[in-house]
Amino acid sequence: MKKMESKHRDQSKSIYFLMLLVPLFWGGAFVTAKHVITEIPPLVAGTLRFGITGIILAIIVLIQKEWHWKEIKKHWKGLLFIGFIGVFGYNALFFTALKYTSATNGALIIAAMPVFTMVGSVLFCKGNWNNKFGIGLSLSLMGVIIVIVKGSLSALSSLSFNLGDLLFVAALLCGVIYALTGKSIIQGVPVMLSNTIMMLSGAIFLAISTVFEGGWDKVSNMSAQSWIEMAYMVVCGTLIGYVIFNKGVELLGGSKASMYLNLTPIVATLLAVIAYGSSITLTQIVGMVMVLIGVYVATSKTSGRKSSVN
Repeated sequence: MKKMESKHRDQSKSIYFLMLLVPLFWGGAFVTAKHVITEIPPLVAGTLRFGITGIILAIIVLIQKEWHWKEIKKHWKGLLFIGFIGVFGYNALFFTALKYTSATNGALIIAAMPVFTMVGSVLFCKGNWNNKFGIGLSLSLMGVIIVIVKGSLSALSSLSFNLGDLLFVAALLCGVIYALTGKSIIQGVPVMLSNTIMMLSGAIFLAISTVFEGGWDKVSNMSAQSWIEMAYMVVCGTLIGYVIFNKGVELLGGSKASMYLNLTPIVATLLAVIAYGSSITLTQIVGMVMVLIGVYVATSKTSGRKSSVN
């Protein structure tokens, strides 16, 4: 019993470090995806990304003899639900929205995910307000906005909203539902197995949606660069990223886990500077520091009692 408690404490400590890899990998996946979808349609790219990942995970789970039909039968509805919401719903809406609105608008909307996740936790999951978490969340959100609009108030005030923004809001809701329900659905199911079913089911839903979009004929003409970028999205952005995030939801709860997503714009911005020679302003650097401090304040343990936001 003591060994199990010690193992759980070790996992809880290490997950705070591992969760930093999620925005690193997802920020990189966002940058590489922008090039891939110039050669093949977004939904086809999503099907390849999650389909390949699901197959790799299935092979690993089978080799490790962790494919438990009993657990799948017991939780199949929930596993299909998070596959539909967390993989298909979020990604289909996100990439479709990019056709109708700017990446800046989308990033600002998605940046509000931790706020809505916390509100949802309080309203629907019997979570209690935690002042430290609220302060960290507010500071982090302000920092994200500064990074995205490059500190320009005129850029923020001149934003206009359209159909694409509504689709981004729908993607945001999918992300919030996934964060709030993932912990209870995944609980009791081995992480690798739950991720396998999630990826495969999400890929199937995405594949069905490509019937209306088409574009599979373009896959054979993908460049070597796009295949390398796809490999990065599969291994880092999905295979590793989603496994760590789901483990974070299980150990930390949806509110704290979603806080790390605010680091994604920072990673995407820095990678754009390194890979594409984009410029970065002093104001953006200040915003990045605000995000880092905010995430630290919100996710650090409260002395004397456990944080009440789940």
